[in-house]
Amino acid sequence: MISIPLEIKDKRIRQEDDLKRSIDSAIGLLLQTPRWGCKSDPNYGFVFRNLQFEVFNESEGTVHAPETETPDKQLYKKKVSGSSKNINSFAAELKTAIEDYEPRLYNVEATLTYVREEKTIYVTIEGIQSDTRKPYQYETTIRIWN
Repeated sequence: MISIPLEIKDKRIRQEDDLKRSIDSAIGLLLQTPRWGCKSDPNYGFVFRNLQFEVFNESEGTVHAPETETPDKQLYKKKVSGSSKNINSFAAELKTAIEDYEPRLYNVEATLTYVREEKTIYVTIEGIQSDTRKPYQYETTIRIWN
């Protein structure tokens, strides 16, 4: 279930009281939405989701390009495991998406770790909450499709 940062109660709209839960929900939605899938904002979403039906090379930690042209050929040169400090990783793509669409965080860092035996990607996002200046951490997993 995805919680949105606004709630309708007693015919009034109010913001979510729990800031962390609200940010978690916004990031969860961003992670689950394929880039170019939202007609009102084609840049919204996590580009990795566009590749869920491609062939994943477990030994190299990369996604194989299909025979057809792609919107971004550089996408297929990125590594699945890595941190947002490495621009050749999907973690860098995720960091950029969070910086663009979640203004309640700053100093964002993202790490994706692929565990071959589990066919799972562990996602960790860290940052600072803008309003409270408290450290923020979000963790989730993405199951690999092959």
